[in-house]
Amino acid sequence: MLTYLPGCFYLSHMDQSIEHLQYPVGRFSFPDQLSQSEIDEAISIIASFPAQLREAYTKLTPELLETPYRPEGWTKRQVIHHCADSHMNAIIRFKLALTEDKPRITAYAQAAWANMPDIQLNPEVSLSILEGIHQRWVAVLETLPGEAWQREFLHPEFEKPVRLFQALAMYAWHCRHHLAHVMSRP
Repeated sequence: MLTYLPGCFYLSHMDQSIEHLQYPVGRFSFPDQLSQSEIDEAISIIASFPAQLREAYTKLTPELLETPYRPEGWTKRQVIHHCADSHMNAIIRFKLALTEDKPRITAYAQAAWANMPDIQLNPEVSLSILEGIHQRWVAVLETLPGEAWQREFLHPEFEKPVRLFQALAMYAWHCRHHLAHVMSRP
């Protein structure tokens, strides 16, 4: 479920369905539980994501940076900035769940954020944010005792509380999902 995406893998849009272009690593589903090895693997994916995304970014031409990963999808530039937005929210959600009793987190309008003026900034800005956020996030994740993974937050878009191990799996998937978008080629 949390298989590592090799750095040399490039998806091609040719002969692929819209579903596969939108979900190149498959759709996410919340796990009922994770083993310690699955937790470790997910943390490893989160830890390595900024470097992998930076490497993928360095291989983009200016034209590819402005290319959507699928018809009517975000450009690779928007995806990189979205990852910074999303993962800033992620570390805050984890810290809230670790310091409060079932906090109700806020959702944000991801599509609207993907069209804000800061999206036109050089993606290096968001890559730097991701490097710092992930370093801090992994420092928290690697020190969590076993029972802490059961802590929960309430997300307004889901019908039930989200446990931290589930959020960990979701964000590891999110890393792989968007890395595949940035690595895809038309």
